[in-house]
Amino acid sequence: MSGAASPSVFLLMVTGQIESAEFPEFDELYCKYCFVYGLDWAPTTGLEEGISQITSKNRGAQQDLVWNFPIDITFKSTNPHGWPQIVVSVYGPDLFGNDVVRGYGAVHVPFTPGRHRRTLPMFVPESTSKLQKFTSWFMGRRPEFTDPKVVAQGEGREVTRVRSQGSVTISFNVVTKDMKKLGYDTSPSDVQNPSGTSLP
Repeated sequence: MSGAASPSVFLLMVTGQIESAEFPEFDELYCKYCFVYGLDWAPTTGLEEGISQITSKNRGAQQDLVWNFPIDITFKSTNPHGWPQIVVSVYGPDLFGNDVVRGYGAVHVPFTPGRHRRTLPMFVPESTSKLQKFTSWFMGRRPEFTDPKVVAQGEGREVTRVRSQGSVTISFNVVTKDMKKLGYDTSPSDVQNPSGTSLP
């Protein structure tokens, strides 16, 4: 009996970068990222989390904060449930020089192979009363999540009061391997499937 055994897992390879951010009110910011994924998923190579350098706005007309911070990770899984998400947290100094959170955001790694850009709307948790707002400002302790991964989960999020603030742009290069052999079609819905982005 010849022939290779059919694969029992597929691979998802993700490279790219957290390119830039737009926070009109803030400067001198850095970001952290981490991946959140389901129980059937396991990272095989690369980094699950990272922290960038601090960046400042350039003084020209373009007021973006540019990081170009690389991401590079490969996952293996037996099914697509729990497809990985990247969670980004942005931090910077307040008036007193304390590092405070300036925004959280999350997005799924794109499902289709190829190059993708995503802009994440960012938000921050809000104090629920004026007294809490004043106290947190005065003490230099802003509301923040103890674990940023909650941003990628639905449970309990509906009771959290948040305020939108800024955005972050991420570029992804996605490659999959053996998904078709396991019966999953990840080709783009239109006919133009970019060549060379999906391994056999």
